[in-house]
Amino acid sequence: MSTLEHRPPLIGIFDSGVGGLSVVKALQGRCPNAPLLYVADCGHAPYGERDIAHVIDRSLRITNFLLAQGAALIVVACNTATAAAIEAMRHQHPDLPLVGVEPGVKPAAQRSLSKRVGVMATTSTLQSPRFQSLVQRFANDCFVLPVACAGLAAAIEQGDANHSTVSHLLDQYCGALKDAAVDTVVLGCTHYPFVADAIAERLGPGVTLLDTADAVAQQAARLYEGLGQPDPSPESSRLLKSRRMTMMSTGEVEVLERIARERLGWDQQALRIDI
Repeated sequence: MSTLEHRPPLIGIFDSGVGGLSVVKALQGRCPNAPLLYVADCGHAPYGERDIAHVIDRSLRITNFLLAQGAALIVVACNTATAAAIEAMRHQHPDLPLVGVEPGVKPAAQRSLSKRVGVMATTSTLQSPRFQSLVQRFANDCFVLPVACAGLAAAIEQGDANHSTVSHLLDQYCGALKDAAVDTVVLGCTHYPFVADAIAERLGPGVTLLDTADAVAQQAARLYEGLGQPDPSPESSRLLKSRRMTMMSTGEVEVLERIARERLGWDQQALRIDI
């Protein structure tokens, strides 16, 4: 049997930009032998400031691209794309295992002692019926403050936590959360964990931050096990270690490479693609 036949199935992951790398990091911990293909749709970002039709179109295009590359499981590592497009993806590909990302409203409501919860997310995510349903089902006994963090995801891609634009936006959005005296804050965009330390510094030690990356990775790992992948041969394992992770971008690859290097310690080249 050839090496290719021994290789485990590919997991495809995508986001409007680099934020989904936080989910990729968790996936590598949960699925250490899985080859991963990450697509950052930087050329069409940010999704959170686009109309729903645009997000659905981009999500379907990228899904079809990932399937063409051999993906057997797709992780939508973007809150906005999950809210807007995952049902359309399921309709178009009913047999495809899909894992989406949603704000951790349920665990936040369970953890909050004061029953005062803040949710940092994009405007599109917070206005979606999917988010409203989460609040109604799991946090109807809580005060929930949604904070639409316009421009924050884009600013994170362009700078770091101490960049003047990022710092100004965090001052503004964290100020609203402090004024509301919340004790638990949901990071409802996959970009935000990259500045979690800066958020925590502004909110203080009495506020808990919740990131759902590991929960998403755990669900993906459960579905991945169900695919029945074979144990890789020693030769295949060596190949997987050398190309376990592939990064692609529809925009400037330098941004993706820089974030991967600075935030995650990965020093590898990304490929520019046109979808």
